[in-house]
Amino acid sequence: MTSSSNRSPAVDVRSSKTYEIRTYGCQMNVHDSERLAGLLEDAGYVRAPRGSEGDADVVVFNTCAVRENADNKLYGNLGHLAPKKASRPGMQIAVGGCLAQKDRDTIVKRAPWVDVVFGTHNIGKLPVLLERARVQEEAQVEIAESLEAFPSTLPTRRESAYAAWVSISVGCNNTCTFCIVPALRGKEKDRRPGDILAEIEALVADGVSEITLLGQNVNAYGSDIGDREAFSKLLRACGGIDGLERVRFTSPHPRDFTDDVIAAMAETPNVMPQLHMPLQSGSDPVLKAMRRSYRQERFLGIIDKVRAAIPHAAISTDIIVGFPGETEEDFEQTLHVVREARFAQAFTFQYSKRPGTPAAEMDGQIPKKVVQERYERLVALQEEISWEENKKQIGRTVELMVAEGEGRKDDTTHRLSGRAPDNRLVHFTKPDDEVRPGDVVTVEITYAAPHHLLAEGAVLDVRRTRAGDAWERRTAEKAAQPAGVMLGLPKVGVPEPLPAATGGCSID
Repeated sequence: MTSSSNRSPAVDVRSSKTYEIRTYGCQMNVHDSERLAGLLEDAGYVRAPRGSEGDADVVVFNTCAVRENADNKLYGNLGHLAPKKASRPGMQIAVGGCLAQKDRDTIVKRAPWVDVVFGTHNIGKLPVLLERARVQEEAQVEIAESLEAFPSTLPTRRESAYAAWVSISVGCNNTCTFCIVPALRGKEKDRRPGDILAEIEALVADGVSEITLLGQNVNAYGSDIGDREAFSKLLRACGGIDGLERVRFTSPHPRDFTDDVIAAMAETPNVMPQLHMPLQSGSDPVLKAMRRSYRQERFLGIIDKVRAAIPHAAISTDIIVGFPGETEEDFEQTLHVVREARFAQAFTFQYSKRPGTPAAEMDGQIPKKVVQERYERLVALQEEISWEENKKQIGRTVELMVAEGEGRKDDTTHRLSGRAPDNRLVHFTKPDDEVRPGDVVTVEITYAAPHHLLAEGAVLDVRRTRAGDAWERRTAEKAAQPAGVMLGLPKVGVPEPLPAATGGCSID
């Protein structure tokens, strides 16, 4: 469904023109792609059918600049499209996102068949730039240096009928040495609380029952508007919205994780018992080199406070292995924190140089072989802990929000899949009653694996919801339409609930 608020300038395109969006990177990019889809549909384009990759009239790349070899991946994909574009007069290619913000004119020089390059601050200009490129028959490169308008004012084509992202801020004031995001997304800009709550209320009125508050450093919310407790107040305000069943947020920074936030999580019933808290390293010297403004003791202290206030909270994290200068002793400190914190899940990354970051120029770059060996040890330890923590769920009765497309084997196993309040993925026996994505079922956990749970018995209860009704309406509306925004990486977030692979893109 496309919001009609603050519509972009009308662009004259035939209704038969199709678009495809390929998204790489973080949750912010995924949400930006929902806005790009809304803008294009507002301008008269329709989504290309699934499976027609590269055959759309407009192909948009929403890029990430912090993944290893991100530029090589982009230019490889652009190269594959070059012959298709040459054989299809009128086809257009646009490149946006963080890599576009960083490389600017370089993209058109290396791939002169690209029609439009736009940055992270002016995604609302895409339809106009496409039309200008068509009329003038030359590439349009437009990169804004600062945010022109908060992107939540743009039309949005949400990917889920029952769950939604809600941006509360953009940009980041941190200076982590491995991260280029602040340079590309700018300083933190906060939305007014009233605007955020109005958007959530409108989403709930449209059938959404789960929202995820989103920001590069989500719990720093308030620094731009001068209220240090603004984030905890926002969480509590979400608790007063009738019909909003689940509230999540990603990703907080340990520096800004204050006691009032923990209290708000514990005392607000619809704020879910789940926390994604990026660690990055357990070593104090490495954290200092990363310019992470907390140390091991502070991090573990937060975990202890959260567990005391919310005993069943599932905590996940991001960890970078092999940061420049990391010694074996430093790495052992990371393993120590993993053992102490007992994360439900950890997104682990081998450090690789990100051009434009201070860490890329640091001495003490770790040999690949050493990084790989440490990474394998970390993964093995976390797999063991994840499995042990999941086994503790056996015998528990939990409510699941039925998810769409999360159980890859559901068709063959005759199961459905859903997310528990703590965000654990549960595959459950398909009941006799009709169950729709967005509906809620009650099940008993019978089996645990490291990355999922099973409820093999009969479903104990099925609750049909307004969110399920919304999914049913959307499905009916789409029945005669082309399906599928071609979202690439990552397979993350809402509608497939968080946590996601955030550390690799430094949304923390």
